[in-house]
Amino acid sequence: MDMPLARKVDGKKYMWDGATYESQEQAAEAMQAYEKDGFEVKLFVEEDQYLVYSRRVAAAPSAD
Repeated sequence: MDMPLARKVDGKKYMWDGATYESQEQAAEAMQAYEKDGFEVKLFVEEDQYLVYSRRVAAAPSAD
């Protein structure tokens, strides 16, 4: 199975975490962990497997 490493959703690039989850519950646990760490996450389903894609926007440096 060849999964895309990156996907664009609404013009934003998300990267695959490299894992395939057999249930939506397993994927949801991974998504919660990423969200807790400040990532935006998306869930995709391919060939009966759940894939988690995430992205984090780099903070702009402050103008001190």
